[in-house]
Amino acid sequence: MTKIQETTLEINLPSLKANYHHLRSKLSPQTKFMAVVKAFAYGSDASELALYLEKLGVDYFAVAYTKEGIKLREDGVKSPIVVLHPLQVHFKDIIKYQLQPSIYSFSVLGSFLRASEDQEHYPIHLKFNTGLNRLGFNADDLEQLLEQLNIQEQLKVASVFSHLGASEDLNEKSFSLGQIDAFKKIKNEITSRLPYKPLFHLLNTSGILNYRDLAEFDMVRSGIGLYGFGNDPRFDDTLKPIASLKSVISQIHHLQPGESVGYNKGHIADRVMTTATIPIGHADGISRQFGKGKGFLTLKGTKCPIVGNVCMDMLMIDVSGLECQEGDEVIIFGEHPTAAEFASTASTISYELITAISQRITRKIISK
Repeated sequence: MTKIQETTLEINLPSLKANYHHLRSKLSPQTKFMAVVKAFAYGSDASELALYLEKLGVDYFAVAYTKEGIKLREDGVKSPIVVLHPLQVHFKDIIKYQLQPSIYSFSVLGSFLRASEDQEHYPIHLKFNTGLNRLGFNADDLEQLLEQLNIQEQLKVASVFSHLGASEDLNEKSFSLGQIDAFKKIKNEITSRLPYKPLFHLLNTSGILNYRDLAEFDMVRSGIGLYGFGNDPRFDDTLKPIASLKSVISQIHHLQPGESVGYNKGHIADRVMTTATIPIGHADGISRQFGKGKGFLTLKGTKCPIVGNVCMDMLMIDVSGLECQEGDEVIIFGEHPTAAEFASTASTISYELITAISQRITRKIISK
């Protein structure tokens, strides 16, 4: 493999394919699959990954906001794209780009009805709150909601869904089972009242891995699992992280006891030591939380602690005793340590770390 010369996020498509097929293998053949590619496909490259997943047979894509869906359309994605948190100001663009909104309240429903007055059977997705208490209609909204839907022909419900709040935590199994039961009741009521049958879906990645026997329904959604994380060591071992974040040594410094490193004298050398400056910082997604010895980078198989405060565009690591030079490669995360392992050193999670990786960092697609 070509040696990198700058900070680079390598995105491995064969690993993405393996993760997709692994998750697919847990499901019935007829179950549809929605790939969640919001937040730049969890910090990687949404369009590249969506086009690749489209070829693999993904049925739907999901984004958080309208602009993300527009970008996918402009880059050639043809499959249905659901906007999970559409803002009313963007409804005309949703229709223009043939995106499909999640409708989660009566005010949103009324606004989209006005925006789509010249449409017929435009696909929408109904979001229900079953315990996460973030977005969604409540079960006691069903009567009024179904009455409104059944007296108009502008919109057609393509799917009905909810979101599990603790599917990765088996200590909260009773909570998840309560959500599943609540969703089943919603499903039964809608099925009996609508003149057609929409798709129903509840399971996210952890739901697929923990609750598929109870709540597979017609479709599942996966985001973090596609990118290589199962939110549990049992499952992490069966998935492959698709992204590897690497950088290079820009400069090496030799310090005497008492000399300091970085802003606010974040580290004071207590011995003769050698540091290496790396061109990545908190503007790139490596937050100050990783500084002062919490996080580490890997150089030639050796963990090198981050010393001092992480700067906006740079950080420094302790390379004392290692044979190294400017231009040598360092690993922030990848196969080992994984993004989850690196994130844990600063008491955060893989989601926050990988979605924060700045788009100014070069992306390199590994296709084989």
